[in-house]
Amino acid sequence: MIEKMTGKQRDYERKRAERANMTLEAWLKEKEARRRADEKAAETQKKIRKPTKPNVLRRLIDRARKPL
Repeated sequence: MIEKMTGKQRDYERKRAERANMTLEAWLKEKEARRRADEKAAETQKKIRKPTKPNVLRRLIDRARKPL
């Protein structure tokens, strides 16, 4: 992964790694692991279906069943 980076990218990531008290290689491995975890979390969020607002017909039926 480091080979694919430009000099400026390498410098930027090296500074971030120094702030985290890590080596550049360890920093990039952790960054990749976080990216994979975020992708997995986003994928599971896609699978969870959010409840939708009832449509007009559903609301009318519910209202008709409601006692006075």
